[in-house]
Amino acid sequence: MLVYLYSKSDLLVMKQENNFDQEMKKGRRFVKMGGLLVVIALLGLLILGFSSCNSKTDQMQAQIDSLRLVNDQLQLEGEYENLNTEFQQYENQAQYLQNDSLIEKYSEAKNKVEKLLAELKTQKITSGKRIKELKDEISSLKKLMRHYVAVIDSLSKENAGLKAENKEIKATNKQLASKVSDYTQKNEVLSQRMELAEKLNVTGLTFSALNKRGKKEKRIGKAVQLVVNFTVPQNNSTPVGEKTFYVRIVSPEGNVLGAGNTFPFEGGNVVYSERKTIDYDQQEQNLTLYHNVASALSKGDYIVEVFVDNYRLASKHFSMLK
Repeated sequence: MLVYLYSKSDLLVMKQENNFDQEMKKGRRFVKMGGLLVVIALLGLLILGFSSCNSKTDQMQAQIDSLRLVNDQLQLEGEYENLNTEFQQYENQAQYLQNDSLIEKYSEAKNKVEKLLAELKTQKITSGKRIKELKDEISSLKKLMRHYVAVIDSLSKENAGLKAENKEIKATNKQLASKVSDYTQKNEVLSQRMELAEKLNVTGLTFSALNKRGKKEKRIGKAVQLVVNFTVPQNNSTPVGEKTFYVRIVSPEGNVLGAGNTFPFEGGNVVYSERKTIDYDQQEQNLTLYHNVASALSKGDYIVEVFVDNYRLASKHFSMLK
């Protein structure tokens, strides 16, 4: 057995070394405990940070969801506004929908648009489910609207075709009417030409006075008889047959000499002085008519007119001396 002998100095050194080791161990324990506390503190901070982040994330998500709902609501409102405008645009063409059930569905859809539009404007929608319901209704209404538009366009085109056809028919009728009018005018001209061709004429109209000896008298005051003479020229276009000539002698005072007998003329009755009926054979004839003076005549301008077949063939002025 070995026995070591230490000096006081060695013991002192050994004691100091032992104390140092204990201090070192104690220091290491403090370091370990401090590190553990730091780790615990860090973990606590991390947990708090995560908790705070989760809370902020939830708040942000809630804000995003709220904004999304508001955006969806505004979008829906805009789409309903557009649908309502389209309905109003085609509303005045509903008469083309010649179908009672279709018009009824059209009215129902229009009223539904207005009702849902009022709901969007007066209420704040916070339910995603309600937003989806409104979107589905919009989709249905759009399909219905497209159907209405297709029907209206089809009927409008059909109506436009009928209008074009009607316009073409009117144009054709107008052309026919114009042709008929042209033919009518031509026929009228031909008729007038035929009437003019058939119309008799008189030439050499004279007016004179005879005295009681049957001689021509220049002074009208001594006349006992008035004589009207004229010639009917040859006219091969005038139908042959009986013709009655009427003669009117108008005094300077405007009175028609005679017994007041009348003949029809231009829808009325005209007073005449003398008349003569002949058998016209298209050859030239000379006619003389006599009028007996019943009362004293005054000097002045006398008018002599000749009528036949509702025509006034001649009107001539004669100045007679007293």
